[in-house]
Parts: sequence; C-alpha cells; structure tokens
Amino acid sequence: MDFMNLTDITPDAVILWQMGWIKLNLTIVFTWITMGILLVISWLATRRLRSGKDLSPWQNFLEAVIEITSNQIEDISQQHAGKYLDFIGTLFFFIVVSNLFMVVPGYVPPTGSLATTSALALCVFVAVPGYGIITEGLVQYLKTYSSPTIFMLPFNLVSEFTRTLAMAVRLFGNVMSASKIAAILLAVIPLVFPVLMHLLGLLTGFIQAYIFAVLAMVYITSATRVQYELEKG
Repeated sequence: MDFMNLTDITPDAVILWQMGWIKLNLTIVFTWITMGILLVISWLATRRLRSGKDLSPWQNFLEAVIEITSNQIEDISQQHAGKYLDFIGTLFFFIVVSNLFMVVPGYVPPTGSLATTSALALCVFVAVPGYGIITEGLVQYLKTYSSPTIFMLPFNLVSEFTRTLAMAVRLFGNVMSASKIAAILLAVIPLVFPVLMHLLGLLTGFIQAYIFAVLAMVYITSATRVQYELEKG
C-alpha cells in the first residue's frame, strides 16, 4: 500500500521511524509542524509589542483575534474571559491551522487522525472538572453529579464520557469527510472544482474549529455556572 493510500485511511498508518514500541508517524510530524506554525505566528505578532496607535500589522492582527475570541467566550459563558482565553484559544487556533492548511499540497491535517481529536477531547474532559473544582470547590462540584437527585449520578457520569467521545468522533469525521468529498470531486471534474473546493475546505475547517471551541466552552460553563450565579446573586 503506497503513501497516499495510507494517508487516505489515517496519517497514523504512515510510520516514519520506529524503535521498539516508540513510533514516529505522520500525525506526530504534522502536529509538530502545526505547532511550529503557531509559534512562528505568535513570535511575529509579539516580538515588537508597543502601545498607542503605531502598531505593527502582526500586533493589530493579534489584538483583533484576542478581542474577538474574548467576546465570544464572554457571550457564551456570561463570565470574564480571562481565565478561559488561553485554553479555548489554543484549542481553536490549533484546529483552525490544522484544518486550513489542508489546502496546501502535501500537508496532512493532524485532525484527520482519531488519535489527535481524541487527545483534544480529553483535554476538554480534564478541563471541565478542573475549572469546575477551581471555581466551585471540590465538594460543591461533585454535588453537581447528583443533581437534581442522587439517582442521576450514573447518568451524569456516563454523559461526561459520551460527550468526550462525541467531540472526538465529530471532529475526526467532519475533517475526514470534507477531505474525501474534495478528493472525489477533484478527480471527477478537475478543471471546475479546484478553487471552489479549496474555499469550501477553508470554510469547513474554520467552522469545525469554532464548533469544537464553543462546545468546550459550553461544557466548562456548565461546570462553573453554580458559583457564578451565587456571586451574581
């Protein structure tokens, strides 16, 4: 089976280096590449930070992105965005860059691997109780699992695991299906669809990143809402 056929299944299947049980596959390589892209963009945006009106284009871009992201978080959570911005922003921009660079020839999005999407979903799985415990305290947060009655405890526990699985499979399935549809249409009508499918891929990648980040924020908000309502009241 050649390289392209393997990546059609999953980038995990392409093993570039192996020593015993340690494997370096295509998913890991393109994850590093995506992280490198984000680091370069961050460095360009923050290397010459200044105040006032004389701002670099990179700093203007960074401030606009932070402002938009903060506003979205506050609209969803009805809380100050500060403590959530780093986590939600990182999730969103990692998925955005992974998906948007799918239009670059030779680039294999790490979000096309179930291992990557599962890892992202696990980050949310850990963050939800983490933020809940920090905001409400351990005892108060654990009480939410038995709300409104103790009989809901097993159902609430199951929902924690199932929504994590759903997030991972949803992102993986949408990224894979988008790339498959694009490949099929490009093969059938290569002279008509290339530009259109690239634009569709960009839009789909952005939407999937946005949905994932919004779901993460919704789950975190549900874990911190009790304390927020108490403070508000």
